[in-house]
Amino acid sequence: MALHQRAGQTAQQQDLVNIPRLMSLYYRQVPDVTQPAQRVSFGTSGHRGCAFNGSFNQNHIWAIVQAVVDYRQQQGINGTLFLGMDTHALSQAAYISAVEVLLANEVNVVVQQHESFTPTPVVSQAIVAANEGKAKGDLALSDGIIITPSHNPPQDGGIKYNPPHGGPAEGEITSWIENRANAYLTNQLEGVKKLNYGTASAIGLIKQQDLITPYVTALVQVIDMAAIARAGVKIGIDPLGGSGIYYWEKIAERYGLDITLVNDKVDPTFGFMPLDKDGKIRMDCSSPYAMAGLLKHQNEYDVCIGNDPDYDRHGIVCPGSGLMNPNHYLAVAIDYLLSHRPQWSAQLKIGKTLVSSALIDKIVASHQRELCEVPVGFKWFVDGLADASLAFGGEESAGAAFLKQDGSTWCTDKDGIILGLLAAEIIAVTGKTPAEHYETLVAKFGRCYYRRIDSPINAKQKARFGRLNGDTLNASTLAGDAITAVLTHAPGNGAAIGGIKVTTANGWFAARPSGTEALFKIYGESFVDEQHLEQLMRDAQQLVKNALKGEG
Repeated sequence: MALHQRAGQTAQQQDLVNIPRLMSLYYRQVPDVTQPAQRVSFGTSGHRGCAFNGSFNQNHIWAIVQAVVDYRQQQGINGTLFLGMDTHALSQAAYISAVEVLLANEVNVVVQQHESFTPTPVVSQAIVAANEGKAKGDLALSDGIIITPSHNPPQDGGIKYNPPHGGPAEGEITSWIENRANAYLTNQLEGVKKLNYGTASAIGLIKQQDLITPYVTALVQVIDMAAIARAGVKIGIDPLGGSGIYYWEKIAERYGLDITLVNDKVDPTFGFMPLDKDGKIRMDCSSPYAMAGLLKHQNEYDVCIGNDPDYDRHGIVCPGSGLMNPNHYLAVAIDYLLSHRPQWSAQLKIGKTLVSSALIDKIVASHQRELCEVPVGFKWFVDGLADASLAFGGEESAGAAFLKQDGSTWCTDKDGIILGLLAAEIIAVTGKTPAEHYETLVAKFGRCYYRRIDSPINAKQKARFGRLNGDTLNASTLAGDAITAVLTHAPGNGAAIGGIKVTTANGWFAARPSGTEALFKIYGESFVDEQHLEQLMRDAQQLVKNALKGEG
């Protein structure tokens, strides 16, 4: 994909979404369930869509939330439901629609005071804390809903369900909710209960609580906050207009940290954002173009931190080094944690997705720990984080979580706040930035060269991806090296990849279709150099193209 000529430059008026029109369509457009694009569809992070094209409207939320209520009733879940939302324009509207259904079904709903924003990790941590000590079948178990399309553009909306384990719902749960919700849409919402939002507010049915303080107070259990304070680490924060914007001041006050917000804007158009590589407004904290505003401050602080709108992702900026590649920071974080968490059991595993850097494999092996390699999607880490058998779970897309310092569960969803604060802890304890630590790892294990490219794909080709294997690939070499393995299932848990991973002694590639777009993604890594990576990616594209064409 060619780089947009204004990538990294602040958005202009013509780039901004017409918010009044967007909101009016949310309420007045009825989805056509005969059109696949307008049906409820849960990808790896819930249902996402846009009111402009009929894929995220009031009827979708009413149907999805009633389906969640039905699932809760079927499973005997009767505890508090924590409801969070981010700062996208459609999130506020969807929040109101969700409340109307939840309260009509007599669900005990807790929201942030003043109906403000709540990050995904805060909802997850609240669920974990509420359920601590309760048996699996306890009727008082809590769960949650988060209204967010993550880092998607301003016109998009999203909603996801976190069951009592606190993390993203498993595929069988999301499939059940998806099918139930589409049945409600097909039957014109028959059976969906609703209570007028104004009526619910007037009679005090919405329970507002301070969700910020418990989360901030508990941070000391997972991060060495005292070390950061003693060292006087200077931290620059760009919330990217996201849901955690009001958390940083509370964190600074409670722990005496030197934290500065370099951007305190909240705006549903996200008009303060620099454009991403494709010229779109996208709050992607792993993109140097979207993070261009924070990068201007990189030499003013010991570390700068950015997060996406629901705060489940992190971007780490180090002085003179710029934005760290997510794979590089994951490697540093894992190495540091395994060296500085003495209470962690030697039996704890480290989780990574199979498209994350192989440098992580080498680091984990050097600490004599077991690696758990899983398919793409944070849901694969949930059980291990929940039962504290997995010390760390991380995705190549800049999302991760890890256990408390004592080895117990912190949360079971991605937490961009603790990953950001961990960077400050690393500086405080070691005197080196995460970028400097990465270079130390490179000197020890060798440099890896990593890339991801996206290519268009039609529906027929997308369906063929699940049938790819060593036979359909029909190849013995990759970038001049003998192929050593062709994987269709993840070695860590045996789950289907939904695509394919091919390895050699000098590199690997993986290919899988996007869960939300008409694209397939190819990830590749070379252990040799950039030229070898170029050849590897070219070969990978051709191999996948030929396999999809020839697969019957």
